[in-house]
Amino acid sequence: MPISMRALLIASAVGTVLQAAMVISGHRNPSIAKLFAVGGMSLSLVAGAIYAILVGGAATGSAVLGGVLAGGLCALIGIAISYFLEDVPASLLLLGTLSSAVTGAIGGWLGSLVA
Repeated sequence: MPISMRALLIASAVGTVLQAAMVISGHRNPSIAKLFAVGGMSLSLVAGAIYAILVGGAATGSAVLGGVLAGGLCALIGIAISYFLEDVPASLLLLGTLSSAVTGAIGGWLGSLVA
């Protein structure tokens, strides 16, 4: 399954910017911080969908794998920022990244249906 590095870079960058914006906003606003789990996974789903749409007619497996990578990477960076701001425990780095990688895969799959 070939991975498009260009699409992965763009999807991961967009996802990372959105994750960072959410985490920084949540650091200042507790009502946003309460939505970190759902918001973070949703943003990873979006990153996965962006990857799949950018690669166009790629095979579903390739879109899903790209979604896993884009969703997991942007979540890892977002959670790391949140950890350094002391808003989440270190254990969330693994759990949050894995759950976001799964939603990134779902986004890749959904994106491949649209593309």
